[in-house]
Amino acid sequence: MQYVALLRGINVGGNNAVSMAALRQLFETLGFMNVKTYINSGNVLFSAPEQAVEVLISQCEQAIETSFGFKVICSVITAEDLTDALLHAPDWWGTGTGDKHNALFIIPPATTAQVMSEVGEAKPEYEKVAAYGSVIFWSAPLKTFSRTRYSKIVGKQAYRSVTIRNSNTVKKLVKLIG
Repeated sequence: MQYVALLRGINVGGNNAVSMAALRQLFETLGFMNVKTYINSGNVLFSAPEQAVEVLISQCEQAIETSFGFKVICSVITAEDLTDALLHAPDWWGTGTGDKHNALFIIPPATTAQVMSEVGEAKPEYEKVAAYGSVIFWSAPLKTFSRTRYSKIVGKQAYRSVTIRNSNTVKKLVKLIG
């Protein structure tokens, strides 16, 4: 079965520096197959026997901490679920110049409903938000970005329960697993 691991906080601002070659090698030592990385922000595509994503998350997080000496929070989604989420993304997501389009991937044990509840209702005059499965789709004009509820997630507990990717990255990951 194909999976995508989305590592939170790899190679951000000079912190938690990991080469993608070292990350690929680590995932291969875990017994994963067809391991590929995409860009330098901790997106890892791999194949493994079917198992609970929570088990894969635990394996990845423990191996990264042991190998690289720092804790990284990880989200794992099946290739099928990622593709399905993108197929169900709202029409407005990922389109329109001058807008920022992000996908928030929920990290278990948190749920989409919990994260959305903590962040609060979207401000329709500044942002659009929709969810499908364990993914929250969010878009906002760059000029009013700082007024959105979801731009303020960084100061909330819910921020620890998500990892964020832009629409271009999500679309490319789906192409790579396709």
